[in-house]
Order: sequence, then C-alpha cells, then structure tokens
Amino acid sequence: MIGTFESKGRLLQAGTASFAMRFTDPNGEAIVMDGEYIWIYTPSTTPGQVVRTPIPKDATYGPNVLAWLLTKPVERYRTRYLREDAVGGRSADVVELTPLDPTLPFRAAILWIDRSDNLPRRLEIQEKTGTNRTLVLTGVMINRRPPPNSFTFNVPSGVRVIEQ
Repeated sequence: MIGTFESKGRLLQAGTASFAMRFTDPNGEAIVMDGEYIWIYTPSTTPGQVVRTPIPKDATYGPNVLAWLLTKPVERYRTRYLREDAVGGRSADVVELTPLDPTLPFRAAILWIDRSDNLPRRLEIQEKTGTNRTLVLTGVMINRRPPPNSFTFNVPSGVRVIEQ
C-alpha cells in the first residue's frame, strides 16, 4: 500500500505475550497476540484470510511495538532529545530513538512522553521498509485488568487461516 492511512481502535496489553489491537476504522480488523500465536486480520487489504504465526521465543523483540520502544531504552537505543510539545493538550517531551540492535524492524522512532505520568502518548516509527507509522495513544489507563477474552481471536466464518 502506498500513501497515508489512518486507523482507529483500542490497544490492550498484558505482559510481553498478550497484546490486542482491535480496530474500529477499518472496522473489525485486529492484531492479537494470545500468548501462543499472533493473529493478523486485515480484510480491508487481504480479504478472506487471517495470518497466524507463532510468537517469537523472545516476545520482547517480537511484534509488541510498545515493548520494542520501552524495554531497556538506554541499553538498546541511541537517544536524542528533540523538543517539548503537546499531545491532546498534555505536555510531552519528544525523544528520538535509533536502535543499536540491527534486528529490530525499524530504523528510528520518535516518542512523545507525557511530562506528568511518563507514559507514551504518540509514537512515530520509521520501518526498514520505508513505511512510516504513527500511533496516537489517548485514554491511556494502567494497572487495569483487561476484559475476559481480550486476547482471544475468533476466526470469522469463511475466513482462511494462513500459517506462517
């Protein structure tokens, strides 16, 4: 895909191997880590299929974007302070991270870290493919128990599972 695309949804995370990003735009799309597999369901770009792949042995370096960026940042990145900014009316420090580990799937990331609670509010990631992704995190809540089945993916009827 070429161009700029905006998606909206809800992101939940528990530990390093339970992650769910369920989209409301495009509606019904999801990326779910259930502790054993990663399920990628994007019918707007790949209709009629869901990709299922085992979670890498070291889930910290797997597809969990927040873990990539927030786990041991001083050891894993060359960091550079860029500026003070705001996200959703909240004051934030903007920091650039350049990976020291060449196996990470991105070239650079810029994080907006909330000055009052130190949580990420915005992420801009430059992938090795040249794709740039931006995530804006609003309504961030911590230390909450996710609803039951948050990290379960149910294959929709008529959808083929592609093993990777």
